[in-house]
Amino acid sequence: MAIRETLLQWRKRFLGKGLIKQYVGDELPLREELFSAIQMEQHGKHLAASHQLTPVRAPDQLLVRLTANESTLINVCTLLMAAVTATRRIAPAGEWLLDNFYLIEEQIRTAKRHLPKGYSRELPRLLNGPSAGLPRVYDLALEIIAHGDGRVDP
Repeated sequence: MAIRETLLQWRKRFLGKGLIKQYVGDELPLREELFSAIQMEQHGKHLAASHQLTPVRAPDQLLVRLTANESTLINVCTLLMAAVTATRRIAPAGEWLLDNFYLIEEQIRTAKRHLPKGYSRELPRLLNGPSAGLPRVYDLALEIIAHGDGRVDP
């Protein structure tokens, strides 16, 4: 129950700050038609042609957000470990997270080591649409994930 309560608290926190509605809307972003490789290529070309960029630079949020996400993941893992220790059942996704958290930590360390402070300030940002104000690459990543069933490969 503590895991569910913590996740609900995080949801309320993000809703209160307008982050979920601002970036995601009322609908989950990962529910889109699955594309073949050819369809994905065509969709990428369409996005490239339709994206309008803004010259306005926004504050660097990449590493700050990465740290916040890292903290959230650590808190969730702590709650999952407590549930396992108390011999409570957890969902398969929770088991996966506990088993593979070292991979996530490795990626976070790599990002912090290789991305200079201020890096995201230099990224081109979108002028309009659901991802307005965000780096263009965020919108591209969401589209790849949404239309690729969460799988990303070269």
